[in-house]
Amino acid sequence: MLSFFKTKSKQGWLAVVMNESRADFVHVRRQADGLPQVMLAESIEHSGAAAALLTGLRRPMELAGYRCTTLLLSGKYQLIQTEAAEGEPDEAREAVRWRLKDQVDFAVDSAAIDLLPIPVEGRTPQIFAAIAPESSVAPLIQAFQHAKVRLSAIDLPEFAQRNLAALFEQEGRGVVTLMFDERDGLLTFTKDGELILSRRVETSARQLISAESERRTMLFERIALDLQRSLDNFDRVYSSVPLSKVLVAPIPGVDGFVDYLRSNLTLPVVAIDLATVLDFSAVPALLDPLRQFQCLRAIGAALRDETTKAAA
Repeated sequence: MLSFFKTKSKQGWLAVVMNESRADFVHVRRQADGLPQVMLAESIEHSGAAAALLTGLRRPMELAGYRCTTLLLSGKYQLIQTEAAEGEPDEAREAVRWRLKDQVDFAVDSAAIDLLPIPVEGRTPQIFAAIAPESSVAPLIQAFQHAKVRLSAIDLPEFAQRNLAALFEQEGRGVVTLMFDERDGLLTFTKDGELILSRRVETSARQLISAESERRTMLFERIALDLQRSLDNFDRVYSSVPLSKVLVAPIPGVDGFVDYLRSNLTLPVVAIDLATVLDFSAVPALLDPLRQFQCLRAIGAALRDETTKAAA
């Protein structure tokens, strides 16, 4: 797939995240000393034709010079927690593939699959199986191939969110992170840069933004109750993992949400401000809360560690 690319890659990753009507491009460069640098952040409206968009932007954005990653969106994959399989990596992957055949509604023989360990001591070894049908993965690969842009990794929102949470962690203590986009919310539990647990929240940023005052309060209540139940369940199952705080990505136009959670949760609630953990000097537009919110997923994806494998 990559044999025809000759251009030397720029340091770091360029995340290309295709939303319903907008594509977000974020390039992050990690440094040995200092904060990770966000070198580029662009959002471009599109009509859904990824190949045409990438082809049109290849020269003006110099896309061939980047090592790219992208995200599968919710509904395009499943992330399943299961017991680890024995054997070499390829053998374990195939064993888990067929173990999951009755838990997914697509053919597993042609599905993309990757296994990621869940690093919690004192329990039966568990893994995340990230599995996606060929119909989700193939169009992404083909779009980048058509545009002659190097796609080096396909990742998941859960791991992009993990990357963001890692910037705020205290060594040896877990972090809970809650973020919303146009489709739904995502709650993750992480520790030492690793994902331990994730679940979807059946409320979207779009719903919160458009809701009238009374309806918005009801949504706040539902989210807070759901979050507290998740915290209680995590404490029962992973009692060896102390949690330090709940990180919440503020939603522009939804006032009072973070304060509401602060008054209804037992853990400290902290509003995410990426300007405290990332260098935005090359892209000062990201100091705008709306631009931060729009680019959250892409920033997280571009924070992909050099040693991290593709999730799918």
